[in-house]
Parts: sequence; C-alpha cells; structure tokens
Amino acid sequence: DAMKLQKNTELALYSVLEFAARPGENVPAAEVAAKYGESLHHLAKVLSELARAGIVDSVRGVGGGYRFAANPRRLTLLDVIRLFEDPGAAAPAAVQAATPVDRALGQVLAEIDQIAQATLGSITVATMLNMVERAGRRQP
Repeated sequence: DAMKLQKNTELALYSVLEFAARPGENVPAAEVAAKYGESLHHLAKVLSELARAGIVDSVRGVGGGYRFAANPRRLTLLDVIRLFEDPGAAAPAAVQAATPVDRALGQVLAEIDQIAQATLGSITVATMLNMVERAGRRQP
C-alpha cells in the first residue's frame, strides 16, 4: 500500500491545481467543494492550512475566494503533501519485522517509498498542470 494519500492531502492537491490553473483569479471555496463533492466545512480546514503555508491567499468580501499565491514552477507536489502528512513515516516499522523475508520485503517497500517521494518532489505544480491539460485532451 505504497503512498496512499490521505483525504485531506488529495483535497489540498485538487485545490492547489484548481487555483494554479486560474492565476490571478479569486476562486470561491464553494465552487471547489462542489466540483470535488466535498463539504465546504472540510475544504475550509484544508484551505486555511494552505493559506498558512502561503500557497494560497484568502480574499474576503464580495468577489472573494482563494487565489494561488505560490510559484508554480517551484512548488512541488511533495511540498503540498508534507503539509498534511509525512510520506516516509511508515517505513521504519518494517525493520523490526519478524522474519528475514519480512525484513527484506520491508527494505524493498521503503525503497519504493523513497522513489515515490523523489518523484513527487520533482514534479512541480506547473508540470502537473501541463499533465492535467494533456489528460483532458485525450478524453472528456
């Protein structure tokens, strides 16, 4: 079960990509909540975390919402994930595993997690937006 992201983390990534795709625009939280079938209350908690990290700005009042505040060419998927969870945290438990086979398997799984982290750390929001756009052109 390598790199299964928590619900909050997925929601944070959806939100970041949503705002980054519309630079300079104030996007209402309700719009994002509706699009991803999430409660506004739950999303608000995620967005306040992103705002605290300086990834989004909260714009109050009429025509308000959230806007992307980070550099899409510098911010990586791992940067966002790390706000909500520690991707490498589960690995060390395998070291105390029962049998040599368990320990060896644990090493392999830990290595997979490291590769996953390196990959997530190398993919920027800008790259991800290009991938999303290409994926969108393939099918509606």
